[in-house]
Amino acid sequence: MLISKTEIDGIQSTSLLRGSGAITINACAFTGIVAAAASSFTMGYSSMIRDLDCTLFQATLGFSVFTIGFALAPLVTSSFSEEFGRFPFYVVSSFMFVLSEVMMALAPNVQAVIVARAIGGCFGSTGAILVAGTIADIWLPHQRGFPISLYALAAIASSGLGPMIAGWIEANPSLQWRWIQWIQAIVSGVCSISMLLILRETRSTVILVRMARQVRKDTGDGRYRARSEANKPCLMSMIATSCTRPLRLLFTEPIVQSFSLWIGFVWGVLFFLLDSVSGEFQNIYGFGVGETGSIFATIAIGSLLGYLANIYEERLYKKYVHRKGQEARLYIACAACITLPTGMLIFAWTARPDVPWIVPLIGLTLFMASTFVIYQVVFIYLADCYGPYASSALAGQSLCRNSLSTIFPLFTSQMNDLLTYKWAGTVFALIAAIMIPIPYVGVSNTLLCAFVHDYTDSFLLWVENTRVQPYLPEDPGDRG
Repeated sequence: MLISKTEIDGIQSTSLLRGSGAITINACAFTGIVAAAASSFTMGYSSMIRDLDCTLFQATLGFSVFTIGFALAPLVTSSFSEEFGRFPFYVVSSFMFVLSEVMMALAPNVQAVIVARAIGGCFGSTGAILVAGTIADIWLPHQRGFPISLYALAAIASSGLGPMIAGWIEANPSLQWRWIQWIQAIVSGVCSISMLLILRETRSTVILVRMARQVRKDTGDGRYRARSEANKPCLMSMIATSCTRPLRLLFTEPIVQSFSLWIGFVWGVLFFLLDSVSGEFQNIYGFGVGETGSIFATIAIGSLLGYLANIYEERLYKKYVHRKGQEARLYIACAACITLPTGMLIFAWTARPDVPWIVPLIGLTLFMASTFVIYQVVFIYLADCYGPYASSALAGQSLCRNSLSTIFPLFTSQMNDLLTYKWAGTVFALIAAIMIPIPYVGVSNTLLCAFVHDYTDSFLLWVENTRVQPYLPEDPGDRG
């Protein structure tokens, strides 16, 4: 028997779209937990340095190595998830992330903390990269605005909520840094169980292979194959492709290069601020550790403002998508690229004793709203541009973004001591101003490369070729 096009469409709709909201929310929850763990680590510096007898640089190194895992692990996991499915990576990564948090909570020395942070970053990177690929799997391009916004909200708002809560845990003498890790382990464990129960495979080629296998079992006809099975290369070739595709996209695709550099710089500045804001407000305004933790609420507030801006962006997208295609996603980013350096300058030039503390926080909130918009736009734009290879493109972007966010905190203290808080922030604002043309060039459509045009023109053909169909071996009589 043959599986008709109508039957295939019905099966795919059932397997992919049913429960897509629950899958999206659960995956985004894991993203939020990982983001909170990444940023809240800084709030436990004081008690950790005291208990483990380590230096501030060693503590900062523990903060930075988390993002090394974020940068490197997706080069393998993202492409492998496109070949072998996303669900196994979610399950393994979530439970290993819990174990890394437990390892940190029990660490006898700072070296163990650094190793645990690196392991946590590797497995937590699943929440940063595969979620966007999952959204691209189960939502059509015109439906992705809200899910990607939810994902960006979880990633960025949690970067503020984590330190805000951790600051008050650190302020309690009976809790402090170890209980920051224990609480994260408990929350992560609950999320891991939820993912095991709720998530399902969303990668279309993997689902179609399973469908073909079931058809062969039901019919006894071994000719039924998904196209990905019929043309499946050897394992070593698949590994080589999976590991090199994100690097190829990063180094050869102008879209990935320019937007990765942009979000990489913004992310680096964000981690620079996560590492320095506490000390800045303690030195200038005399805040305690709990009060400095509350400052990070501006990250959540800025994220909410950015989320509201996305509602307007969706209207613009629906209005102009038929004329501009993927570039209709970039209109709101054209505004964010201007408000980003503006917020940085406000924060840098008003954080001084004679100016009320609320004023620099307004600048920080504007910066975070702009960061949210840029982060969300970069993810959804690359997902739209690269479709079935979205995870690979985002893994290349993640390598650039997290490499910079690893480097920036390592020179936070030195840069602030050398230039002062005001001029360090001014330097970053000027660099951000230099990058203003990036989304404008994207809107003008001059950066679109051959890969994206090829994907756009052949997407329907790709869908058709991945359908389950009988695989008919070549008839020897057909050869010349």
